[in-house]
Amino acid sequence: MINEKSTKSEVMEAVKQNGYVLCYASEELRNDRDVVLEAIKQYGYALYYASEALRADREFVLEAVKQNGLALYYASDVLKADRDVVMEAIKQDGRALYYASDVLRADREIVREAIKQDEYALNYASDELRKELNK
Repeated sequence: MINEKSTKSEVMEAVKQNGYVLCYASEELRNDRDVVLEAIKQYGYALYYASEALRADREFVLEAVKQNGLALYYASDVLKADRDVVMEAIKQDGRALYYASDVLRADREIVREAIKQDEYALNYASDELRKELNK
């Protein structure tokens, strides 16, 4: 079982099997690039347990949303406004549009891609764009 005293190698082996166990790792290891990258490759939601710095790191967030688009929720506000990050998230799960910035929820290309993945995503588009696309 992983805990605050587990070594990096123990945590690495554990997150390769189940990224969720990152939540049991020490703060130091939740800020370790190698450990967190392994965890989010296996379980995108593990981004939640990563340090604030890594939740603001474009490379890490991109990897997380490729695994699970809804992991966009745990990204920094800056990355929720990053067109490429949001596009990757909605390609994986159209409902990730809900977590995108207001500007991107009004972007036709982004919204069209989101509803291509999940029609329900239209509910998360800007009011103006939702009305336009509902015609």
